[in-house]
Amino acid sequence: MMDINKIKALLPHRYPFLLVDRIIELVPGEKAVGIKNLTINEPYFPGHFPDRPLMPGVLMIEAMAQVGACALLCQEEYRGKLGFLAGVNNIRFRNFAIPGDTLYISCSLIKMKRSFGWFKGEITIDQNRVCQGEIMFALESER
Repeated sequence: MMDINKIKALLPHRYPFLLVDRIIELVPGEKAVGIKNLTINEPYFPGHFPDRPLMPGVLMIEAMAQVGACALLCQEEYRGKLGFLAGVNNIRFRNFAIPGDTLYISCSLIKMKRSFGWFKGEITIDQNRVCQGEIMFALESER
């Protein structure tokens, strides 16, 4: 549905903070499913438990936020806006993400109120839930 070039056209993030490789399912304004392929070359692995490299949980949250932003910002009415992380609720980490894993990141819009919204996000690896929670975001115009 969306390759890396289309994602880069929507999001301001770039390496090493662009945490979505591809969007494989998209219902604009409602839901998106993205993929992140983890390799040992990710910049955080050498310093985050070097003897047992793990993807930091905060980056999993950011990956969910980026997939959610793709679901919303692909709509004409939100083009040119930026999505900012405004809060998280009920985040749970159920397993680890390690080099070689493929993260399937799913985000569904719960509610939108003016320039604020809430997504329900989930990350799975091999159909096992790794992370889940709710993400609040704020939309603002680019400067």
